[in-house]
Amino acid sequence: MTDKTIFTVNDMTCGHCVGTVRKALEEALPGAEISVDLDTHKVSFTGDRAKGEEAIREAGYTPEAV
Repeated sequence: MTDKTIFTVNDMTCGHCVGTVRKALEEALPGAEISVDLDTHKVSFTGDRAKGEEAIREAGYTPEAV
């Protein structure tokens, strides 16, 4: 079983933000399980933690470790 990484992304404020973060993670981590929850501002994914964090930052958001 692959470990899941969870970040809080408080500057994710709308549906467009959710789509942007999801797309960035899908491109950086092909085949990863990805969950983006606007209500809780939580983003979780499987795969390389550093690549995922970098993808979120490059998309313009600030991931904070949970």
